[in-house]
Amino acid sequence: MTGYAQKIYEIVNNSRNHMRAEQVFHELKKSCPRVVLATVYNNLNKLCDAGLIRRIATDGEPDRYDRISKHDHLVCKRCGKLADICFDDLTAHLQKQMDGALLSYDLRVYYLCPQCRAQESGASKTPGDKI
Repeated sequence: MTGYAQKIYEIVNNSRNHMRAEQVFHELKKSCPRVVLATVYNNLNKLCDAGLIRRIATDGEPDRYDRISKHDHLVCKRCGKLADICFDDLTAHLQKQMDGALLSYDLRVYYLCPQCRAQESGASKTPGDKI
């Protein structure tokens, strides 16, 4: 792994924020001020292709990058916030339903995060409503 790839790998694996490429770039610039954004994109793609990190694509949002360890994601349909969650491992259950070996799966559950739910419930109240 090249120097940039190693540093990008460490940034992604040490973060729990599901960083976008631009966020990885800004973090990397702290230790490598001469790095360019294209280098970050190229190395993120190489790390994904090598199976060392994973790309999380959500509708209408830039790709985010995450560590490989087994976990699933909650995605807020309103604000796009992405959060980790660990459901029971579904691998055995899914394999029973398939004709062939399951290589991997990526589970995303869409919901409204607590902040968006609070905003919605607050917006639905009219003046004079009791809280």
